[in-house]
Amino acid sequence: MNHKHELDNPYIPSLVTIEDIDSENEVNDLKTFKLTFNEIADKEKFFENFKPGQFAEITEFGIGESPIGIASSPTEEDYLLFTIKKTGKVTNRLHDSKKGKSLGIRGPFGNGWPLKEAEGKNIVIIGGGFAFTTLRSFIVYLLHGNNRSKFGDITIIYGCRNPGEFCYKEDLEEWGKRDDINLHLTIDREHPDWKKLVGFVPTITKEVAPSPKNAMAFVCGPPVMIKYTSPVLHELGFVDEQVFLSLEMRMKCGIGKCGRCNIGSKFVCIDGPVFSQAELNVLLKD
Repeated sequence: MNHKHELDNPYIPSLVTIEDIDSENEVNDLKTFKLTFNEIADKEKFFENFKPGQFAEITEFGIGESPIGIASSPTEEDYLLFTIKKTGKVTNRLHDSKKGKSLGIRGPFGNGWPLKEAEGKNIVIIGGGFAFTTLRSFIVYLLHGNNRSKFGDITIIYGCRNPGEFCYKEDLEEWGKRDDINLHLTIDREHPDWKKLVGFVPTITKEVAPSPKNAMAFVCGPPVMIKYTSPVLHELGFVDEQVFLSLEMRMKCGIGKCGRCNIGSKFVCIDGPVFSQAELNVLLKD
């Protein structure tokens, strides 16, 4: 089969190679994989429409594939990052992988975070646990030299159960040194080695109290975090049209064929995974 035809076929994965693997947490069940494309044409095709907030299907040949949010930014042009929790057959095999191994990739899929709508606005980013992946992609994009001036104030609230569960520790350290973002890290309960904030994400969001004025809020985390953070944002004055959520946990086939990710009349993998709270309110009534 000719390679151009393969590029146009959404069912055929492109070949990528594992360049590096980093463990993100103390229990070693969360790893970030750095992947590079074997073919330049595949890379160029992938990056044509790649936006922060999208996901891709990672293929373990002979085992299956799994939908994973893309943790790297389109501004990181030489590689892709995927932070993957050990949860099943495909992810277990991935966690046993070594550098140099070949994998397949399909994508990018989904709509991503609304970048154009966010220009000129103050940005509030709220994340929890390893669901911070596509938020990392967004933050790296915002902070890139070509993009930072397009956006107003940036406030980041990121919470985990304990200090050892934070992803991207080098990034967090670097962001914490910058004076053009406001970074707030919190853990659920007190820990002897922790000197920063303590409290669940909704509580800390209320304490930080980001202003809704000319702002947009982007939220991704465990369902229970989202459930209790949304009312706090409303208390602070955010309206539903200002709040955007990622439903990446519902991803399945990626191209709207399996019918397992629908909400109301929408397929999350095509029309999402990012929706405004206003959109979701309508869909959940369908």
